[in-house]
Amino acid sequence: MAEKYNQQQIRDALLDLNEGKSEEQKWQVNGSKLIKTFKFKSFVRAFGWMSQVAIWAEKLNHHPEWFNVYNKVEVELTTHDVDGISELDFKLAQKMDLFH
Repeated sequence: MAEKYNQQQIRDALLDLNEGKSEEQKWQVNGSKLIKTFKFKSFVRAFGWMSQVAIWAEKLNHHPEWFNVYNKVEVELTTHDVDGISELDFKLAQKMDLFH
């Protein structure tokens, strides 16, 4: 089972995750969620990306909360079992960035 990250662990992991990214590409923390909006050239590309990520989410047994409208996908990651952010959220975020 995943363990809930404390504030320092979240800050450290967020710095690593966002290293080298522009402000528009960075993940943020909002309450107990890791959030980001991904933008694509088209709906088909956004949906294709979601399909790729869905495979990784299933492998990790960790599923995102996401919302898609046309070329944008709003993502919120949280670990419900621990009522907060855990290593699983950062692992899935890394995969999302890798495929984007």
